[in-house]
Order: sequence, then structure tokens, then C-alpha cells
Amino acid sequence: MAGKQPTIQNFIASMNKSGGFARLSKYAVVITPPAKLLSGDSNNFLHNTNRQVNLHCSSVSMPGHDLQAMEQQHGSAPGREIVRSHDYEGTIAATFYLDSHLRERHFFEQWQRSAVNTQTHKANYYDNYIGELEIYQLDGDGEITYGIKATEVYPTLIAGIEYAYSSSNTIATQVVQFQYRQWYNMTSDEISGYSSRLNLLHESAKAAVRTASALVESSLDRNANSQSGTSLFSSQKAEQKRQEQLRTPEIGKVSSLSGTSLFSKDKAEQKRQEQLISPTAKAGGDRFSGSRN
Repeated sequence: MAGKQPTIQNFIASMNKSGGFARLSKYAVVITPPAKLLSGDSNNFLHNTNRQVNLHCSSVSMPGHDLQAMEQQHGSAPGREIVRSHDYEGTIAATFYLDSHLRERHFFEQWQRSAVNTQTHKANYYDNYIGELEIYQLDGDGEITYGIKATEVYPTLIAGIEYAYSSSNTIATQVVQFQYRQWYNMTSDEISGYSSRLNLLHESAKAAVRTASALVESSLDRNANSQSGTSLFSSQKAEQKRQEQLRTPEIGKVSSLSGTSLFSKDKAEQKRQEQLISPTAKAGGDRFSGSRN
């Protein structure tokens, strides 16, 4: 037969040449809210949370594209499906990990409020609440191999969260569905430009982690030094007090006893000398005085 027959060696060689299979766990998401929503000093929360939302996207669906056709038939011949137009059916579904403050959910709630006022129930201008969403396929080294950009995007649905006591070890997630107008395959130049932005994003995240780790270590060192200093100070004070209790009273007691003992010995010796000498001297005095008389 003409041509090479497919073999396992040919299959392996083909996959090695193409760089391997695409992995569903190798992807990146960049969500860009409307510019008017990010403008102003009052929206610092959105600026700070936008990067976190991109990093916490645990799953996302790559949108599809469909061609809309109509049947065309000539006489009694079999008909043909002739393309008349195209459309981007459905929405983009994404799931996000939630932090302890549910900042990701609050992020999309604010985005939805830019589309409709929940107090007055009035819808805003279309251009005020549409943004963009980019989805990238990555290879084993984290390099971008494919990417699409969806335009005129906004969160049309924020799904509910189900709580349960049995889910104590489960991370809370938030499902969001995005409406969009169309998407297009990004050119290699745009992908290359995003690659540098992706590296900056990863470096910023690593820098934030390093800063947080340094702060934690510094705090632990300060606490350890504080506890060590307190322990040493307490030990020194306790030792000083113990020495005062053991030595000072003992030294005073010895001095007092020693002084009393010496004084008593002197008095006793003097009295003994008086008892031994004075009577003899007195008797001698009496004899001498009698003899003189």
C-alpha cells in the first residue's frame, strides 16, 4: 500500500515533534473589568482584587463557535446546508476559589451593579459594564501555546453557594457565567506580548509571597526575642531575689551573733577577773591597813 502505515513509533514521533498533548490543568485566565469601573480612587478594592480573581480561577470553559446554515434545494435534488451566518452560542462558565472574606464574589457583585442599579432598578449604559476575558493554553513549561480573547464581557450570573456542616474540609467556590459578544483567536504577536505580562504577574505574586513570608519570619523573630528577653530578665530577677534571701540575712545574722558572743565573753572574763582579783586585793588591803594600825 502506498504511504506509511500508522505505527506506535510514528505516533510517538508525531507527539514528540508537536510538543506533547495539551493538559487541561495548564491554563491561564485574565479578566479585565470595564475601565470606568476601575477608574477613581473609590475602587481600590477592584484594583487589588482583580489579580487575585485571575489567580483563583479554578476552572473555565473555552467558548465555542458555530456556523448557522440554511437548507438550499434545487428542484428534486438533495438539498445543501449553506452557511448564512455564524454565532457564539452560550456563555463562558468559570469557577473561582473564595478566600475567607469572599472577595471574589464581592468583585463580581460590584461588576453587576455597574450594569444595573440594585436600588433604583435602572439599567446603565452598555459600554459602562462590558470588559474582556482572555483564556490561554499553556505547555509543560508554562509558555503560552494558544489563546483567545472574548470581547464585551460581563458577569450575567453569579451562582449561589451551598453550605453544609459535612463540607468542613471543602474549599468554597463561586461559579460565574459570563456573557460575551464574540471571541477571536489571538495572533502570535499578541500571545507573545501577553507572555511578558504573564511573567510579570507571576513575579509579582512570588514577590508578594516572599514579602509575606519575610513579615511572618520577622514577626516570629521579634516574638522569640521578646519572650527570650522576658525569660532572661525574669530569671535574673528571681536569682537576685534568691541571693538576697539566702545571703543577706545570713551575713547579718552571723555578724549579730558574732558581736554578741564577743561582748558576752568580754563581760564574763571581766566579771571573773573581778571575782578572782578584787577579793584578794581587798583582803590584802585590809591586812595592810590593820597592821598599820
